[in-house]
Amino acid sequence: MDQLRAIRYFSKVVETGSFTKAASTFNVPPSSLSRRVADLEKSLGATLLKRSTRLVKLTEVGQIYYNDIQQILSQLEQSNETVRSYQTTPMGRLRISSMVGFGEQILLPLLDEFSALYPEIVLDVSLTDQLSTLGRDDVDIAIRGGYAPNERVLAIRLMDNGFIPVASPCYLKKHGTPNNAMELKQHNGLYFKAPTGPTPWLCNMDGQWHDVSGPAVAISNSGSWLAKKACNGEGILMSTRWALAPYIDSGKLQQLHFEHELAITQNANMAVYLLYQKQRYLVPKVKAAVDFLVQKIKTENEQ
Repeated sequence: MDQLRAIRYFSKVVETGSFTKAASTFNVPPSSLSRRVADLEKSLGATLLKRSTRLVKLTEVGQIYYNDIQQILSQLEQSNETVRSYQTTPMGRLRISSMVGFGEQILLPLLDEFSALYPEIVLDVSLTDQLSTLGRDDVDIAIRGGYAPNERVLAIRLMDNGFIPVASPCYLKKHGTPNNAMELKQHNGLYFKAPTGPTPWLCNMDGQWHDVSGPAVAISNSGSWLAKKACNGEGILMSTRWALAPYIDSGKLQQLHFEHELAITQNANMAVYLLYQKQRYLVPKVKAAVDFLVQKIKTENEQ
């Protein structure tokens, strides 16, 4: 027996005072509804309703039972409404994982704006450069630099993530400006430490890859610390254009240009990707965040 359905039938019979009217509400035959209520009474071992040809009245125990189930049905309806609202209004905890530099410089300021638009969403943000798997790490959205992953997730390209070489004017005045990529081997290097290790300075000349890395003076996964050391004239730094943009715009650092461009990997088309599991896009909080971040970041980088 479907007890919840039987309880709903019983409650409606009491409200309407008629099996026929109650059956019409649920669009079922009166005989079917009557059998359901009879099964409920049998399972309880009590008569809930006094039946006559004209009237249906509650018994004493039926009145007690009816009062109790009204509270239960009301709570159930409130729970249903909460779930329906959750599925239509962006709310709840949203777990986002992002690489550190991108998170601090670009993501967190945008999330402040996002929170103002969606105050019912609780942001749970983790900044890490460690590689992660969305399903395993219980993350709704991940932002990673590199290449489109082979995971069974959707990857939206947000922006370019290529590395460029920079140095401060004081460093270049003291040590000279390298004229070609091979001369970099004679210059001090500040190296970003990725999860796979320090990123090298690579150059493709006539179809051949050459490692033109200079001697290391500092290695770190803190891009801001390396940029500070570069501004102080301690060495040449290769980092992402988006991370270096404020320093270049202020004149603290300047980009070095060579005939053959530098890279940190032999693979091309490095980018920043927003990752999420396809089915999670149906959840309003995830859809709101994905749409907001994609629109904001892509628009900003197309200007």
